[in-house]
Amino acid sequence: MQLDKLEATAREMVASGRGILAMDESTGTCTSRFEKLGVVSTEQNRLSYRQMLVTAPGISDYISGAILFDETIRQKVNGEIPFASYLDRIGIVPGIKVDKGAKVLAGHPEEKVTEGLDGLRERLEEYVTLGARFAKWRAVITIGDGIPTDACIMANAHALARYVALCQEAGVVPIVEPEVLMDGTHDIATCRAITEKTLSVVYEQLDQQGVALGGTVLKPNMVLSGKECLEQADVDEVAEQTVDCLRATVPSEVGGIAFLSGGQTDEQATLHLNRMNQLEVDLPWRLTFSYGRALQQAPMKAWSGDNSKQAEVHGEVLKRAMVNAFASKGEYTSELGSFTV
Repeated sequence: MQLDKLEATAREMVASGRGILAMDESTGTCTSRFEKLGVVSTEQNRLSYRQMLVTAPGISDYISGAILFDETIRQKVNGEIPFASYLDRIGIVPGIKVDKGAKVLAGHPEEKVTEGLDGLRERLEEYVTLGARFAKWRAVITIGDGIPTDACIMANAHALARYVALCQEAGVVPIVEPEVLMDGTHDIATCRAITEKTLSVVYEQLDQQGVALGGTVLKPNMVLSGKECLEQADVDEVAEQTVDCLRATVPSEVGGIAFLSGGQTDEQATLHLNRMNQLEVDLPWRLTFSYGRALQQAPMKAWSGDNSKQAEVHGEVLKRAMVNAFASKGEYTSELGSFTV
């Protein structure tokens, strides 16, 4: 294990005033989003859209890393430069989604476990040759009647730990993503309790696997009220509960924290991150973003399958990247730009 290299890459991924662009949607997810805009999901259309995101002038001022899908890392920007090489050239760390998706957990029909460990060592070796410097594995934890069970949390935590060990063996920084979903009627206190329990078990499993925490980046959910909860926590409570939860569970050695946006609106994801970074608490890690929809929703709508809209796409992705970059320093203000397209 090249620990110095892993730690340096992790620091680069959470560099001050920058965050990670998650553009690793599976073909199925991408197709679903395209269809809502009346766009046919062909390989060429997916390439055309995704290369517009990374060719926005100055995007690397706000984006430190980009998570790619298997299809994308094998494609070339403008038909010339492999995606990972292009990202490296402009100062963005290329990454790759390596899990095979969340499937029903045997014996627990309402819960899921992420699969993809079989053959992962060999896939990581190939992705390294394609230019990947970090990887992502997402686990999903659902809150509901009698769930999550200890079995579900443990199964996902153990899989995450084995994935982390394999990544570090390959010289790749692993993003650790245990997402407690915001779907449901639960209140913020329940989300806090489940998130805290999940993170505690994840770090117990990582410790058992003997991984180097400085060469990892955590991608957690924020502590939020369930989408259908009648009483929604405000920005201050979300920020305080999330930071307190992290301080209680995440070891100081972890290389950095880059939040997922989950089911939040663009505005919510920015305001919550901004407020966390305004709290007067000393934290051992930088808090930044690793957003998918919260960065992509507006530019995808601006594109809507029309490649002549490149300037509009560039403008929207730069705006979203910029406001979240400022939020990662606690410096976002409404004067930086509205959230309307």
